[in-house]
Amino acid sequence: METTVYLAERVWTLDAARPRAQALAVRDGRLLAVGTRDEVTSAAGSGARLVDLGAATVVPGLVDAHAHIHGLGKSLTTVRLEKSRSVDEVIRRLSEAPASSFQGDWLLGRGWDQHDWPGGAFPGRQELDARFPKTPVFLTRVDHHAAWVNGEALRRAGISRDTPDPAGGRILKDAHGEPTGVLVDNAMDVVAEVMPPPSREQLEARLRAALTRCAQVGLTGVHDAGMELDAFRLLQQWDAAGTLPLRVYAMAAGQGEERHTYLDQGPWQGRMLAMRSVKFLSDGALGSRGAALHEDYCDEPGQRGLLLLPPEELASRAHAFMARGFQVCIHAIGDRANTLVLDVLLSASEATGTRALRHRVEHAQILRVEDIHRLGAAGLVASVQPTHATSDMRWADARLGDERLKGAYAWRGLRDAGARLALGSDFPIENPDVLAGLYAARTRQDASGWPEAGWRPEERLTAHEALEGFTTGPAWASFDEARRGRLVAGLDADFVALSEDPLEGPASALVKARVIATVVAGAEVYRAPTPD
Repeated sequence: METTVYLAERVWTLDAARPRAQALAVRDGRLLAVGTRDEVTSAAGSGARLVDLGAATVVPGLVDAHAHIHGLGKSLTTVRLEKSRSVDEVIRRLSEAPASSFQGDWLLGRGWDQHDWPGGAFPGRQELDARFPKTPVFLTRVDHHAAWVNGEALRRAGISRDTPDPAGGRILKDAHGEPTGVLVDNAMDVVAEVMPPPSREQLEARLRAALTRCAQVGLTGVHDAGMELDAFRLLQQWDAAGTLPLRVYAMAAGQGEERHTYLDQGPWQGRMLAMRSVKFLSDGALGSRGAALHEDYCDEPGQRGLLLLPPEELASRAHAFMARGFQVCIHAIGDRANTLVLDVLLSASEATGTRALRHRVEHAQILRVEDIHRLGAAGLVASVQPTHATSDMRWADARLGDERLKGAYAWRGLRDAGARLALGSDFPIENPDVLAGLYAARTRQDASGWPEAGWRPEERLTAHEALEGFTTGPAWASFDEARRGRLVAGLDADFVALSEDPLEGPASALVKARVIATVVAGAEVYRAPTPD
C-alpha cells in the first residue's frame, strides 16, 4: 500500500498532547504518523510519495453538522433566487430557467427572501400568473419553511378560498379571502404532494453536484438533517460501490410516512454512509414567522408561529425511535418549540434509558435562559449554525424584541451551560462555505465587518472553539470521536489544507481564504487549481 507524506507550514491537530505539527503520513486511509518533517518522513519510509503544501495550514476534516445534500443539489440545478432584489428580478430569472429546473412540467426555484425586496412584504401569485399562466411554479423560500406558488399550482393541488389551513401550516389569503400564493410550513406539503418526483437521473445529478460542491469548500463530511428514502438508497449503492466521496451521517426523515421504513430497518452503518439518527421538526422558521414562540411576534401581534407536529405525536415518535436505538434530533427554532423539545427529549430518553444516544436539538436558536441551562445540564448536543445569526441579525430584533434576544443564537451561553456544540450551515438555506461559518462563529459579523463590534458579541466563540465546532463537535455528535475530529496516528486520514490559518490568523482573513485540498480517508477529493 502506497504511503503519502503531506508537508505544510503548520498542522493543527486538536490533540492536546501535541497540538501542532509540520507533516503527516497517510497509508490505507489512516494516519500513519503526525509530527515534524523528519519524524514523519522517517516513519513513512524511503518509498513514500511527498506532497508539499507549501505555506498552507492543515486542520482536521471539517464537517457540517446540519445540512441537506439533496436540497443543495436541487439549488445548484434549479433556478437560484438568492439575493434577488425584487419580484421583477425573480420573474426574469424564472424566464431564463435551464431545463434542469423542471421536475416533470413543474418549474422549481429556491432562495427568495422578501426581506431583500422593497417593502419587505410577502409576494403574491399575480406576477407569476401573468408570466406562467399554465405552467405550475413552486418557489421555496430561503429558509425552506415557505413556498411561493402560482395559480396553476394551487389549482392542481385543489387549494381555493374555501381550503382551511392544514395542521401546522398557513395558507396566506388576501383581504378578499383568496389564496395569495404563499404557503407556510405544512401548507407547502399540500402542493408538494401533487408534484411528480424527480427522475432517477435528476436525483443522481443533484446528489453528485452537491457532493462535489461540498468537497470544493473543504467539507470531509456532512450530517444530513432528514434524508429522503430515495436519496438514502442511492447513496447506499454508491457507498457499496466505493464511489461515495465524502462521509455522510444521515438522519432519517421522520416527518412523513417514510419514517415507518426507517423504523423497521433500524440503525444502519456502511463504509462512508451511516444512518443511526432520525430528524423531526417541531416548528417552522423565524423568517416566515413559523417559529413557535411563547409570546406574540413583535412585528405581527396575534401570531405565535406553528407547531408542525402535535406535542403528543412528537413525543410518541421520539419514544419509538429511541427504543429502536436511534439518536433523536429535533428541529427547534422558537423558544416555545425549544421548551417543548427539551421536555420531549428529556422525558423520552429517561423512559427508554437512552441518554447515551446523545440526542440533539437542531438549531437551538431562540431559548429562554432557563432552557439554555436545562439543555446544558442534560449534556444534549446543540447543533447550531453560525451564519444563521449573521443572516438574521438585521431583522431578528423586529421579530423578537430585546428581551427574547438574550437567549437567541446563544452559542457561548449554550457552551458554558454544558451543551455539546456541533456547528453547521443548514445549506442550502445558507452557503455551504465552512470558512464563512468559522468567520461568523468568531466575529458575529457579516463579510464587510458589520456591525463593528459584532452582533451580541458576548456570544462569540474563540478561534479554537469555532474550529472544534466543525471537527471534534460533529465527531462526538455522530459517535465518531475515537476515529475522527483530530489528527492523531491511527485515526482516519480526513483533513483539509487552507490558505489561511484559522487559529492564529486574523478572523478577517477567513473571508477570502481558499481551500487548497480536501482529503477523505486518505484520498484527495478536491485539489484547488494552481494559480496562473
